Amino acid sequence: MTVPPADGDRAASPAVPALRASGLWKRFGATVAVAGVDLVVPAGSFFGLVGPNGAGKTTTMLMLTGLLRPDAGTAEVLGADVWRNPVEAKRSIGVLPEGLRLFERLSGRELLQYVGRLHRLAPADADARAEELLAVLGLTAAARTLVVDYSTGMRKKIALASALIHNPRVLFLDEPFEAVDPVSAHTIREVLQRYTASGSSVIFSSHAMDLVERLCDSVAVMHAGRIVAAGPLDAVRRGQSLEQAFLAYVGAPIGGEGLTWLGSSSG
Repeated sequence: MTVPPADGDRAASPAVPALRASGLWKRFGATVAVAGVDLVVPAGSFFGLVGPNGAGKTTTMLMLTGLLRPDAGTAEVLGADVWRNPVEAKRSIGVLPEGLRLFERLSGRELLQYVGRLHRLAPADADARAEELLAVLGLTAAARTLVVDYSTGMRKKIALASALIHNPRVLFLDEPFEAVDPVSAHTIREVLQRYTASGSSVIFSSHAMDLVERLCDSVAVMHAGRIVAAGPLDAVRRGQSLEQAFLAYVGAPIGGEGLTWLGSSSG
Protein backbone atom coordinates (compact mmCIF):
# COMPACT_ATOMS: atom_id res chain seq x y z
CA MET A 1 0.00 0.00 0.00
CA THR A 2 1.37 3.40 -0.94
CA VAL A 3 0.69 5.92 1.82
CA PRO A 4 -0.08 9.28 0.23
CA PRO A 5 0.47 12.63 1.93
CA ALA A 6 -1.89 13.31 4.80
CA ASP A 7 -5.35 14.52 3.84
CA GLY A 8 -5.82 17.16 6.55
CA ASP A 9 -5.72 20.86 5.81
CA ARG A 10 -2.80 21.59 8.16
CA ALA A 11 0.75 21.20 6.89
CA ALA A 12 2.81 18.86 9.04
CA SER A 13 5.76 20.55 10.73
CA PRO A 14 8.55 18.87 12.71
CA ALA A 15 8.32 21.75 15.19
CA VAL A 16 4.71 20.85 16.05
CA PRO A 17 4.51 17.62 18.07
CA ALA A 18 2.08 14.94 17.04
CA LEU A 19 0.69 15.00 20.57
CA ARG A 20 1.05 17.22 23.60
CA ALA A 21 -0.78 16.40 26.83
CA SER A 22 -0.51 18.48 29.96
CA GLY A 23 -1.87 17.76 33.43
CA LEU A 24 -4.52 15.20 32.46
CA TRP A 25 -6.61 14.03 35.40
CA LYS A 26 -9.56 11.66 35.52
CA ARG A 27 -11.50 10.36 38.52
CA PHE A 28 -14.29 7.82 38.65
CA GLY A 29 -15.95 8.44 41.99
CA ALA A 30 -13.28 8.03 44.64
CA THR A 31 -10.91 6.26 42.25
CA VAL A 32 -8.20 8.31 40.54
CA ALA A 33 -7.61 6.65 37.16
CA VAL A 34 -5.21 9.25 35.71
CA ALA A 35 -3.24 11.58 37.94
CA GLY A 36 -1.59 14.44 36.07
CA VAL A 37 -0.27 12.90 32.86
CA ASP A 38 2.16 14.96 30.77
CA LEU A 39 3.27 13.65 27.37
CA VAL A 40 4.97 15.02 24.27
CA VAL A 41 5.15 12.80 21.17
CA PRO A 42 7.28 14.18 18.31
CA ALA A 43 5.80 14.08 14.82
CA GLY A 44 6.79 10.98 12.89
CA SER A 45 7.20 8.86 16.02
CA PHE A 46 6.26 5.27 16.69
CA PHE A 47 5.35 5.76 20.34
CA GLY A 48 4.47 3.03 22.83
CA LEU A 49 2.48 3.48 26.05
CA VAL A 50 3.06 0.56 28.39
CA GLY A 51 1.88 -0.24 31.88
CA PRO A 52 0.30 -2.94 34.03
CA ASN A 53 -3.44 -3.59 34.06
CA GLY A 54 -5.24 -0.72 35.74
CA ALA A 55 -2.40 1.75 35.16
CA GLY A 56 -4.70 4.18 33.32
CA LYS A 57 -3.56 3.57 29.73
CA THR A 58 -7.00 3.14 28.19
CA THR A 59 -8.45 6.09 30.11
CA THR A 60 -5.54 8.23 28.93
CA MET A 61 -6.01 7.13 25.31
CA LEU A 62 -9.72 7.96 25.50
CA MET A 63 -8.96 11.47 26.76
CA LEU A 64 -6.25 12.03 24.14
CA THR A 65 -8.68 11.17 21.33
CA GLY A 66 -11.62 13.21 22.60
CA LEU A 67 -13.72 10.19 23.58
CA LEU A 68 -13.62 10.95 27.32
CA ARG A 69 -13.55 14.41 28.84
CA PRO A 70 -10.77 14.92 31.41
CA ASP A 71 -11.47 16.44 34.80
CA ALA A 72 -8.45 18.69 34.28
CA GLY A 73 -5.68 19.22 31.77
CA THR A 74 -5.36 19.64 28.02
CA ALA A 75 -4.50 17.54 24.99
CA GLU A 76 -3.41 18.77 21.57
CA VAL A 77 -3.01 16.84 18.32
CA LEU A 78 -0.72 18.63 15.85
CA GLY A 79 -1.38 21.85 17.75
CA ALA A 80 -5.18 21.55 17.74
CA ASP A 81 -6.82 21.33 21.17
CA VAL A 82 -8.85 18.11 21.34
CA TRP A 83 -11.65 19.73 23.36
CA ARG A 84 -11.58 23.38 22.25
CA ASN A 85 -11.15 22.59 18.55
CA PRO A 86 -12.44 19.02 18.22
CA VAL A 87 -13.25 19.15 14.49
CA GLU A 88 -9.73 20.11 13.49
CA ALA A 89 -8.11 17.74 16.00
CA LYS A 90 -10.23 14.73 15.02
CA ARG A 91 -9.69 15.38 11.32
CA SER A 92 -6.04 14.51 11.88
CA ILE A 93 -6.48 11.30 13.87
CA GLY A 94 -7.48 7.69 13.39
CA VAL A 95 -8.51 5.56 16.35
CA LEU A 96 -8.61 1.84 17.03
CA PRO A 97 -10.11 1.63 20.54
CA GLU A 98 -9.82 -1.28 22.95
CA GLY A 99 -13.47 -2.22 22.45
CA LEU A 100 -14.09 -2.93 18.75
CA ARG A 101 -17.43 -1.22 18.19
CA LEU A 102 -18.14 -1.82 14.52
CA PHE A 103 -21.19 -1.80 12.28
CA GLU A 104 -21.40 -5.58 12.30
CA ARG A 105 -24.29 -5.97 9.86
CA LEU A 106 -22.21 -4.44 7.08
CA SER A 107 -19.72 -6.41 5.03
CA GLY A 108 -16.05 -5.50 5.33
CA ARG A 109 -16.18 -3.61 2.03
CA GLU A 110 -19.39 -1.78 2.98
CA LEU A 111 -17.93 -0.77 6.34
CA LEU A 112 -14.87 0.81 4.75
CA GLN A 113 -16.91 2.56 2.09
CA TYR A 114 -19.25 3.93 4.76
CA VAL A 115 -16.41 5.15 7.00
CA GLY A 116 -14.75 6.79 3.98
CA ARG A 117 -17.92 8.71 3.24
CA LEU A 118 -18.24 9.74 6.89
CA HIS A 119 -14.81 11.33 6.47
CA ARG A 120 -16.11 13.15 3.38
CA LEU A 121 -13.98 11.29 0.88
CA ALA A 122 -15.29 11.35 -2.67
CA PRO A 123 -17.17 8.09 -3.31
CA ALA A 124 -14.67 6.96 -5.94
CA ASP A 125 -11.76 7.66 -3.58
CA ALA A 126 -13.45 5.88 -0.67
CA ASP A 127 -14.13 2.84 -2.86
CA ALA A 128 -10.58 2.74 -4.22
CA ARG A 129 -8.99 3.08 -0.80
CA ALA A 130 -11.32 0.41 0.59
CA GLU A 131 -10.22 -2.06 -2.06
CA GLU A 132 -6.54 -1.30 -1.50
CA LEU A 133 -6.82 -1.66 2.27
CA LEU A 134 -8.72 -4.94 1.92
CA ALA A 135 -5.99 -6.27 -0.35
CA VAL A 136 -3.05 -5.17 1.79
CA LEU A 137 -4.62 -6.52 4.98
CA GLY A 138 -5.53 -9.85 3.42
CA LEU A 139 -9.29 -9.32 3.59
CA THR A 140 -10.25 -9.34 -0.08
CA ALA A 141 -11.70 -12.84 0.13
CA ALA A 142 -13.85 -11.73 3.06
CA ALA A 143 -14.84 -8.37 1.57
CA ARG A 144 -18.47 -9.46 1.12
CA THR A 145 -18.68 -11.26 4.49
CA LEU A 146 -20.55 -9.52 7.30
CA VAL A 147 -18.24 -8.14 9.98
CA VAL A 148 -20.24 -10.03 12.64
CA ASP A 149 -18.83 -13.24 11.12
CA TYR A 150 -15.20 -12.06 11.18
CA SER A 151 -12.63 -13.70 13.47
CA THR A 152 -10.87 -11.61 16.13
CA GLY A 153 -7.86 -11.07 13.87
CA MET A 154 -10.04 -10.07 10.94
CA ARG A 155 -11.96 -7.63 13.14
CA LYS A 156 -8.71 -6.02 14.26
CA LYS A 157 -7.61 -5.63 10.64
CA ILE A 158 -10.91 -4.18 9.40
CA ALA A 159 -10.92 -1.79 12.38
CA LEU A 160 -7.38 -0.72 11.50
CA ALA A 161 -8.46 -0.20 7.89
CA SER A 162 -11.35 1.96 9.12
CA ALA A 163 -8.92 4.05 11.16
CA LEU A 164 -6.60 4.50 8.17
CA ILE A 165 -8.98 5.11 5.27
CA HIS A 166 -9.01 8.90 5.63
CA ASN A 167 -5.19 8.88 5.90
CA PRO A 168 -4.83 10.53 9.32
CA ARG A 169 -1.50 11.96 10.42
CA VAL A 170 -1.75 10.53 13.94
CA LEU A 171 -3.00 7.02 14.66
CA PHE A 172 -4.09 5.93 18.17
CA LEU A 173 -4.20 2.18 18.78
CA ASP A 174 -5.24 0.58 22.07
CA GLU A 175 -3.89 -3.00 22.30
CA PRO A 176 -3.94 -3.53 18.51
CA PHE A 177 -2.19 -6.91 18.71
CA GLU A 178 -4.18 -8.46 21.55
CA ALA A 179 -5.69 -11.86 20.59
CA VAL A 180 -4.34 -11.53 17.03
CA ASP A 181 -2.79 -14.52 15.27
CA PRO A 182 0.89 -14.26 14.18
CA VAL A 183 0.06 -13.84 10.48
CA SER A 184 -2.37 -10.99 11.13
CA ALA A 185 0.05 -9.40 13.61
CA HIS A 186 2.83 -9.48 10.99
CA THR A 187 0.56 -7.80 8.44
CA ILE A 188 -0.50 -5.11 10.90
CA ARG A 189 3.13 -4.42 11.87
CA GLU A 190 4.15 -4.00 8.23
CA VAL A 191 1.32 -1.56 7.54
CA LEU A 192 2.14 0.50 10.64
CA GLN A 193 5.84 0.63 9.80
CA ARG A 194 5.07 1.88 6.28
CA TYR A 195 2.70 4.43 7.78
CA THR A 196 5.31 5.91 10.14
CA ALA A 197 7.97 5.80 7.41
CA SER A 198 5.81 8.33 5.53
CA GLY A 199 6.19 10.82 8.41
CA SER A 200 2.94 10.05 10.22
CA SER A 201 2.77 9.07 13.89
CA VAL A 202 1.53 6.00 15.77
CA ILE A 203 0.67 6.07 19.46
CA PHE A 204 -0.24 2.67 20.79
CA SER A 205 -0.67 0.91 24.11
CA SER A 206 0.43 -2.66 24.59
CA HIS A 207 1.38 -5.25 27.17
CA ALA A 208 3.80 -6.92 24.74
CA MET A 209 7.18 -5.48 25.72
CA ASP A 210 9.11 -7.29 23.00
CA LEU A 211 6.76 -5.89 20.38
CA VAL A 212 7.08 -2.33 21.72
CA GLU A 213 10.84 -2.77 21.80
CA ARG A 214 10.93 -3.85 18.14
CA LEU A 215 8.56 -1.20 16.80
CA CYS A 216 8.88 1.94 18.89
CA ASP A 217 11.47 4.70 18.87
CA SER A 218 9.93 6.33 21.97
CA VAL A 219 8.03 4.93 24.93
CA ALA A 220 6.28 5.97 28.14
CA VAL A 221 5.79 3.75 31.18
CA MET A 222 2.58 4.33 33.10
CA HIS A 223 1.88 3.15 36.65
CA ALA A 224 -0.94 4.02 39.06
CA GLY A 225 -2.24 6.77 36.79
CA ARG A 226 1.10 8.51 36.32
CA ILE A 227 3.92 8.53 33.78
CA VAL A 228 6.95 7.16 35.64
CA ALA A 229 9.35 7.23 32.67
CA ALA A 230 9.20 8.60 29.13
CA GLY A 231 11.54 9.35 26.27
CA PRO A 232 13.55 7.65 23.54
CA LEU A 233 13.50 3.87 23.86
CA ASP A 234 17.19 3.55 24.73
CA ALA A 235 16.95 6.20 27.43
CA VAL A 236 13.98 4.46 29.06
CA ARG A 237 15.61 1.00 28.86
CA ARG A 238 18.85 2.21 30.48
CA GLY A 239 20.92 -0.63 29.06
CA GLN A 240 18.37 -3.31 29.92
CA SER A 241 15.58 -4.97 28.01
CA LEU A 242 12.38 -2.96 28.08
CA GLU A 243 10.74 -5.67 30.17
CA GLN A 244 13.46 -5.50 32.81
CA ALA A 245 13.27 -1.71 32.91
CA PHE A 246 9.46 -1.84 33.07
CA LEU A 247 9.50 -4.19 36.07
CA ALA A 248 11.93 -1.89 37.85
CA TYR A 249 9.84 1.22 37.14
CA VAL A 250 6.58 -0.28 38.41
CA GLY A 251 8.15 -2.08 41.37
CA ALA A 252 6.86 -5.52 40.39
CA PRO A 253 6.94 -8.05 43.26
CA ILE A 254 8.70 -11.36 42.86
CA GLY A 255 6.02 -13.85 41.87
CA GLY A 256 5.36 -17.00 43.85
CA GLU A 257 6.46 -15.82 47.30
CA GLY A 258 4.72 -17.83 49.98
CA LEU A 259 3.53 -20.56 47.59
CA THR A 260 5.69 -23.20 49.21
CA TRP A 261 3.08 -25.86 48.45
CA LEU A 262 2.95 -25.16 44.71
CA GLY A 263 4.29 -28.08 42.68
CA SER A 264 4.84 -30.29 45.72
CA SER A 265 3.50 -33.81 45.94
CA SER A 266 0.08 -34.17 47.53
CA GLY A 267 0.82 -37.77 48.52
